Amino acid sequence: MLEQDVRYLKFKTYLSFYCPHCKNTFNVERKHEKSLIFNAVYKKEDIVLKLSPFLDVFDIKTSVPMKEGEVLDDLLCPSCKKSLINHKVKCKECGSKVGETIISAYAKLIPFYFCLKHGCEWHGITKEDEKKIKLKIPRQAMPEQDQKLRIDNFQEVPFGYTSELALLEAGRCLQCKTPKCVEGCPVNVDIPSFIALIAEEKFNEAAKKIKERNVLPALCGRVCPQESQCEAKCVLGIRDEPVAIGRLERFAADYERKMDMVKIPEISNDTGKRIAVIGSGPGGLTVAADMRQLGYGVTIFEALHETGGVLTYGIPEFRLPKSIVQFEINYLKNLGCRIELNHIIGNILTVDELLEHFDAVYIGVGAGLPWFMGIEGESLGNVFSANEFLTRMNLMKAYRFPEYDTPMPKGNKVAVIGGGNVAMDCARTSIRTGASEVTIVYRRSRHELPARAEEVHHAEEEGIKFKLLTSPVKYIGTDFNTIKAMECIKMKLGEPDASGRRRPIPIEDSNYVLECDMAIVAIGNGPNPIIFQSSPDIKLNKRGYIDVNSETNETSKKFVYAGGDIVTGSATVILAMGAGRIAANAMHKKLSLLKKKKK
Repeated sequence: MLEQDVRYLKFKTYLSFYCPHCKNTFNVERKHEKSLIFNAVYKKEDIVLKLSPFLDVFDIKTSVPMKEGEVLDDLLCPSCKKSLINHKVKCKECGSKVGETIISAYAKLIPFYFCLKHGCEWHGITKEDEKKIKLKIPRQAMPEQDQKLRIDNFQEVPFGYTSELALLEAGRCLQCKTPKCVEGCPVNVDIPSFIALIAEEKFNEAAKKIKERNVLPALCGRVCPQESQCEAKCVLGIRDEPVAIGRLERFAADYERKMDMVKIPEISNDTGKRIAVIGSGPGGLTVAADMRQLGYGVTIFEALHETGGVLTYGIPEFRLPKSIVQFEINYLKNLGCRIELNHIIGNILTVDELLEHFDAVYIGVGAGLPWFMGIEGESLGNVFSANEFLTRMNLMKAYRFPEYDTPMPKGNKVAVIGGGNVAMDCARTSIRTGASEVTIVYRRSRHELPARAEEVHHAEEEGIKFKLLTSPVKYIGTDFNTIKAMECIKMKLGEPDASGRRRPIPIEDSNYVLECDMAIVAIGNGPNPIIFQSSPDIKLNKRGYIDVNSETNETSKKFVYAGGDIVTGSATVILAMGAGRIAANAMHKKLSLLKKKKK
């Protein structure tokens, strides 16, 4: 049986073409990745039909001259010489004659009709049969750097989909009438529509469709936990792996950027009102973009000397290139947003002072106060918080020392305490600094690891070890007050706690010493109190985060809104963006009722 690996109906499968009469296989050759050569007989003369990537456009090469729009009189099987024309079926596009073959796709025999009019793009596979085949298409893997090479550089690990891979993956989407995936997206991106546009090779249009709801698709496609959000709701995932929504989102956004197709929309409606956004992280950027497009003047106040918030100082280059972050920031600048760097609100200016000049304020400062365990030896040299370590490496560009002034924190044996995405970022960054051994120390089991499965997988590929069901109890120092080891205790899991995960319980007399000359504590962050100290009338919840109206994200202070980690505690980029979207909508609704503020 002759089978050729070809692109079929926008996805890859294995096809064999058969005569419906004698069941003999046609001569099918793949000349290059975008064509299939199909040999049959026309009036006893050889004829070659050149099919498009989607098997729906015919270019006919024969000794019989044919022009655009002409229709073949007959088409014969090269084996039994019987006619392949099915006189009961007509082309649904032009009404011309139709040829019939049988195709084998994943061991399923399906009638396949094709128009014999030169240039007609109709093909006759039914939607039902197409859907049955789609269910068998494997999820397309994303090409990435070799695991042995990437630990010596800070270049992005996944390369992203090629256009061919994107087409194949987009072809898996079932285009559900009630798309559950949209329900799983915190900003409600119209996922089926943008995937359908990719499947039609309308890549730029797909990016524009995403941006109707998500202003940062290139970022979200890289760092958002799609597997627990939109992809977790994918119907295809019930039987098989879900559609790779995040990878397709990244592909569309990257295509738009690389092809220089990003367009700055014109702001035609000037409301005359002004908005202050505190923090240039994902939530703040979302509010800024939404409000600016609605006609508001927007000023972003950033405490650091570079914009992007956690996108810049927290996420490593190999997971999120900073050039992409800055591209998105420049988009906002071109949109007309003003950015003030080195402005610590609560210190240089208070929220009250901002309200004297702005109609509303959005607080999106994140949760930047690192947590420690409060155990002996935390003040030893080479014991870092994840915040300090990642800020040095990412924001201060220590990974490019001596080109930049900040030296790279280095250790030979590095221990990272924690099991979330930040812990994986610290561990994977450490291995790239030249450490001979990096160990993740986590007090629960692998099942409870909060990090994305992809990040855990990449960490293991890069040689990072995992000490699970283990917790530090003391750091041990040298005579020079630098860390040389960590005393740990083994744990077992008890009943679930408030988080829904099983509570870790120390096992008596199970202490042991783990050698390390650098430790990074990545167990979470709390709210920075600077803003609260200057604005005591902003109500906090019992955890110390800002208390907001869940429907509007407005705080107890009138015309002051908040969202992201400063409200929820450490969470994801897309959840912060979703909170920003809620706040922007509520802010616009409230301010629209007010008269234009006098200057």
